[in-house]
Amino acid sequence: MIELVIPARQKDLGGFEVGRVLPFPTHRMVGPFIFLDHMGPADFAPGTGIDVRPHPHIGLSTVTYLFEGEIYHRDNLGSSLAIRPGEVNWMTAGKGIVHSERTTEGQLDHPRKMHGLQAWVALPNEAEEVDPAFDHYGPDALPTYEGGGMWARLIAGTAFGAEAKVKTHSPLFYIHWALEPGAKVSMPSGHSERAAFVVSGEVEVDGRVLPQGQMAVFSKDSQPVLTARTQAVVAALGGEPVGQRFIWWNLVSSSHERIEQAKADWAAGRMTLPPGDDHDFIPLPDEPPPPKPEPMS
Repeated sequence: MIELVIPARQKDLGGFEVGRVLPFPTHRMVGPFIFLDHMGPADFAPGTGIDVRPHPHIGLSTVTYLFEGEIYHRDNLGSSLAIRPGEVNWMTAGKGIVHSERTTEGQLDHPRKMHGLQAWVALPNEAEEVDPAFDHYGPDALPTYEGGGMWARLIAGTAFGAEAKVKTHSPLFYIHWALEPGAKVSMPSGHSERAAFVVSGEVEVDGRVLPQGQMAVFSKDSQPVLTARTQAVVAALGGEPVGQRFIWWNLVSSSHERIEQAKADWAAGRMTLPPGDDHDFIPLPDEPPPPKPEPMS
């Protein structure tokens, strides 16, 4: 039933640590999901916060979803707004977009908590070069359900006969579950690839205990049932594969040559910076050494 358990690995994003779940060396994607970071939970003292300078993306959609806190988004389409818990920022990079994620000055004045998830969804071949777009969705666009010690929100896609109003480019699902001890939830059927990430607490599935920070990837024809051993929060995600993808830094594509072109465009300043946040940017990284295998759990 469980094909693989993936542990979140700690990554420093310049003073802010995240748990990097995807990509994993032996299992890079789940459906179209090619990247998943667990942000926090973290406590920020006054004067400190999120400070991700403008940077580019191609070939993907970024999906930001918060449990606590606030992040301010700006992009070179002119989008400028804060995302708060229960909302979704769905930014489609397509042929190229530049954005920043920061803590606003007003938020810096007092201590704050930050907890959330950021996922990248690889675009299918026919949508890799679409015009960039940014969509912000409030809670009313995201169906919820409650019963049996379980509360659920469908962040995106389709599951259990419900459909979120979030515009996607390929079949997928993305669910936020909040579970009381003893509550049981079944993974949705009808999707080729499925996984569940334990955001907090502890759950059991198929006789295996999954603590906070672990993702279980399930076999295609299984019918997994998750049981909460403690109060828990779980993110379930998956969908249909979109084919092989290359990933380098913030760039995703089915073509290695397309990534090289995006690197050249960023290095040459051919991608504009966000209005109101154009005084700084993240430079193109040096070419990384060949990746080393990461330990399996």
